[in-house]
Amino acid sequence: MASVLLLTPQLPYPPHQGTSLRNYHIIRGLAERHAVTLLSFLEENQSVAKEAIAPLVALCQRIETVPVPPRSTAVRLRQLLTTRRPDMAHRLYSPAFNQKLRQLLAQNQFDIVQIEGIELARAIEIVRAISPQSKIVFDDHNAETELQRRNLLTDLRNPRRWVAAAYSAVQVARLRRFERWACQSADAVTCVSDSDRLHLAALVNRQLPMAVIPNCIDVEAYQDLSNLQDWTNLRRYDLIFVGKMDYRPNVDAVLWFADEVWLKIKVERPSATWAIVGQKPHARLERLQELDGVTLTGWVDSVQPYLAGATVFLMPFRVGSGTRLKLIEAMAAGKAIVSTPIGVEGFPVQHGREILLGETAEELATAVLHLLQNPDERERLGRAARMFARQYDWRVVVPQFDEIYARIL
Repeated sequence: MASVLLLTPQLPYPPHQGTSLRNYHIIRGLAERHAVTLLSFLEENQSVAKEAIAPLVALCQRIETVPVPPRSTAVRLRQLLTTRRPDMAHRLYSPAFNQKLRQLLAQNQFDIVQIEGIELARAIEIVRAISPQSKIVFDDHNAETELQRRNLLTDLRNPRRWVAAAYSAVQVARLRRFERWACQSADAVTCVSDSDRLHLAALVNRQLPMAVIPNCIDVEAYQDLSNLQDWTNLRRYDLIFVGKMDYRPNVDAVLWFADEVWLKIKVERPSATWAIVGQKPHARLERLQELDGVTLTGWVDSVQPYLAGATVFLMPFRVGSGTRLKLIEAMAAGKAIVSTPIGVEGFPVQHGREILLGETAEELATAVLHLLQNPDERERLGRAARMFARQYDWRVVVPQFDEIYARIL
């Protein structure tokens, strides 16, 4: 049994979206065999009241939080012009967080300090200074340099996005240095897919323990979604997309689908409906509310009523890295899924076996219409998807961290 300090960019309860889902289930698994202390940032809509986070309190020896620091556009611009660090390295910089971290390290002897995501990688310097005996595991949720490179290439295709492309060009170079430093400074690196491992290995100039530990969920919690058909708050839509809607790859995905695919579907199926489910919709998405059949929900208490009521689950990504937890959720729920290849990157799925894939707007529209018109095909794909998802249950995945700990302790 090890003493583990986990650093997270947001309080991982309730586990509503990718980062919090991964971190909550990591804690859930680690707590079965290790003593876990949590130091986390707290977003505005999150609570630390014991009754609100009771499951998390039961898992952790101690929980400390610090509010997410405000950062204005002016501050971001100044940091862009006056430093060489990438924007992500500044995003959660907080003297209050650093002070809490120093106090925890001074008061406790942690065997492992596990850093969840590149936004917190600057904490490595503090851990090395205050607790040099602690081993550092850097859990890199995305190959961030590669993700930014893909953003750059996508935005270059659209003259209206050339300002964003220029920003990405600067960030790619800075992220390459910073992500390499974070990986080389840790005692072990974990990532979510083989493709991310290859991207990260290309950044690192020396050998170090690096392991693929995929994203995971509580698969059992999604097995009975069919029972929700009688819920009074069931949300029925032909198509749904789920994600945090200020995240750049999500914004790009739904805008591209709306502009290139949605009208093709509406021509053949005028009554089609599509819900975009997720918090903090970016201003670029406002125009989608004017499209017939499209609903932009904003924050919702639970995604499950939308997932249960959806006919087809969409993953129309053009950029991204890592793996998408929303895919595992939809598969565990037995949904018929249409995706681009990037949407399923990192998962060994096959077109026509568990999912339908398409790269072009025409291919995606054809796949969606095929599933909307064929309930037997939806059922067949849903059964295969549910079987596939079992390997990503937290009870299967999280024990792999023990192998990493054993190698570095």
